[in-house]
This record gives sequence, structure tokens and C-alpha cells, in this order.
Amino acid sequence: MNKYELAVVVDAALPQEQKDSIVKEASEAITKSGAKLINSQVWIEKHKFSFRMNKCWEGTYYLLNLESPTSAVLPLQKILRVNERILRFLMVRAAA
Repeated sequence: MNKYELAVVVDAALPQEQKDSIVKEASEAITKSGAKLINSQVWIEKHKFSFRMNKCWEGTYYLLNLESPTSAVLPLQKILRVNERILRFLMVRAAA
């Protein structure tokens, strides 16, 4: 199992309950794809973008650490890509 870091950006103007539900959906997608969530935290609460993303000027960044087999990464990315409430996401393999 490899360790990965997943950064998820959501609209900062959303109420906290909606932000929490988006992160909960992302963590459910992690477990559904066969990975194991290690840690989830708010990385940056409110950050102004240089350009507009889906009509949003500010975003909240979440950082999720997970362990996953390589075969589960692509299905997880497909699930995250379909979620319209996630503005952007980036998944990278953590250094060993």
C-alpha cells in the first residue's frame, strides 16, 4: 500500500455544514475505492484565487492523507472528478 496526499478545494462561501458534507463524501469515496483514510484536516480556511474557478473567487483547502493500492487511485479520481461541488483536487504520492 502506498501513501497518498489528496488536496481538495471547495468554495469558501459555502456554509460550514456543506463543506463538511463535501469532505465526508470525499472520505466515503476513498473507502469505497478500497483505500484507507489516515487523516483529514483543513489546510487553508480561506484563500483568494488568482483567477475565478466555477464563479468562485475564494476557496477552502482540505488535506486528506490516505493509504491505497495503486489500482484504487484511478477509480477514486473518477469519483472525485464527477462531484461538481469540488472545485479542484490534486492527488500525489507521498515520499516514502
